[in-house]
Amino acid sequence: MSESPLTQPSLLVRLRDRGDDRAWSEFVEIYTPLIQRLARQKGLQEADAADLVQEVFGAVARWIDRYDPDPSKGTFRGWLSRIARNQILDALAARRRHPQGVGDSSMRRLLDAQPAPSPEDTALFEVEYRRRAFAWAAERVRDEVSEMAWRVFWMAGVEGTNAKAVAEALGTTVGTVYHYKSQVMARLRRKVQELDGEPDRGFEPGESR
Repeated sequence: MSESPLTQPSLLVRLRDRGDDRAWSEFVEIYTPLIQRLARQKGLQEADAADLVQEVFGAVARWIDRYDPDPSKGTFRGWLSRIARNQILDALAARRRHPQGVGDSSMRRLLDAQPAPSPEDTALFEVEYRRRAFAWAAERVRDEVSEMAWRVFWMAGVEGTNAKAVAEALGTTVGTVYHYKSQVMARLRRKVQELDGEPDRGFEPGESR
């Protein structure tokens, strides 16, 4: 069976099918910590941050069909970060006075009129995404490769142990270490690309730590 990302629609494409429970489950698993951390950093309390996550996901569900995947118009994460940031601004400005509005006029304001996230917010969102993406991919790839391949990858690719030391510790050859590390890394890259269909941008497993 081919392992090309083209054999399975990206998570972004699958989200357009509101009946694809697995896609939405993966989306929530990956992006919840990102949005919560951004909200807490901006001053929202834990309970408010949790509420905001649900508001952001609701906005995504309503507006995913209008997202334009054209790379020249920005990435999906940039679009999502923009929604999250402006929901946070609205929450900080209006929560004490009246409930947060989530109607169509509010969504148009969020998506069309508000400024883009700051470079700092964008960088935080990207770092958190890469961490979550690695964790998500690792859970799946771990079951697809042999125990030896995973141990080699973890020691050489994540812990940073040099190939000769890994080979000696596991009773194998340096060539085998490089082979397994490359094999597992390739699978991880493909899994991460499945999430939103964007090209790899220097994904490194060590960023999960």
